[in-house]
Amino acid sequence: MRAQKLIDQFEQFAPLNYREAGDPTGFQIGDRQADIHRVMTTLDVRPEVVDEAIEQRVDFIFAHHPVMFRSAQNLDFTADPQLAMYGKLIEHHIVVYAAHTNLDNAPGGMNDWLSEQLNLQQVTSWLPNPTFPEVSMGRVGQLAKPQSVIDFAQYCKARFNLTGLRVISHEPDRLVKKVAILGGDGGKFFREAQATGADVYVTGDVYYHTGHDMLAAGLSVVDPGHHIEAICIPKLAALLQHWSQQKQWGIEVVESQPNTDPFTFV
Repeated sequence: MRAQKLIDQFEQFAPLNYREAGDPTGFQIGDRQADIHRVMTTLDVRPEVVDEAIEQRVDFIFAHHPVMFRSAQNLDFTADPQLAMYGKLIEHHIVVYAAHTNLDNAPGGMNDWLSEQLNLQQVTSWLPNPTFPEVSMGRVGQLAKPQSVIDFAQYCKARFNLTGLRVISHEPDRLVKKVAILGGDGGKFFREAQATGADVYVTGDVYYHTGHDMLAAGLSVVDPGHHIEAICIPKLAALLQHWSQQKQWGIEVVESQPNTDPFTFV
């Protein structure tokens, strides 16, 4: 099957038009017309993931985070393992595609997956896309029963299988019922999250001074990190496998195994 056939199908589910301005999402590396037989889903395209793909005889890597967030100044493969990774991808004819903020915005995509992981109920959307206001990046929903901020943080830790997370709150014992969530780096949107009426906001990569602003605004925040978006690995694999069976593509889908979280809690 041609790589472009998979891309076309996916972009019906999460159109590129849904991406945020400046996001380098979409086709990354390779030949759109290449024949593909084995697809690997991953959160990040890192050197260890590329080595894994080569070992697994993968010919298409489907990632959430674009491999080329920042443009390379050169392609000196001996100077930088990240640059050497590009050489390996090209040498082994591996196609790379990334679905980033279009997947975050898409109904049934990243932020719905995160909401489901927390078992949120009566889920609705917030933070609409400026160009396509019918789709929104954030989600807000209700817990099955109220719990304190600190108990909810422990719940998040368990549901996302974390060894640690950060809590920003002047009221750790305050009861939480309504939860706003936005995967990735969503600290700058805390006022929009607060406007939903949420008792707590779940997002990653909260900046130090933004944390102070959150406290001053009276908002409790749970920062479980950016890596909770690794939920995309099994979710994307299941989606691609479903399409393969439904449309008789005959491709095999595997899930990347290395942990690409750069942080370790000690």
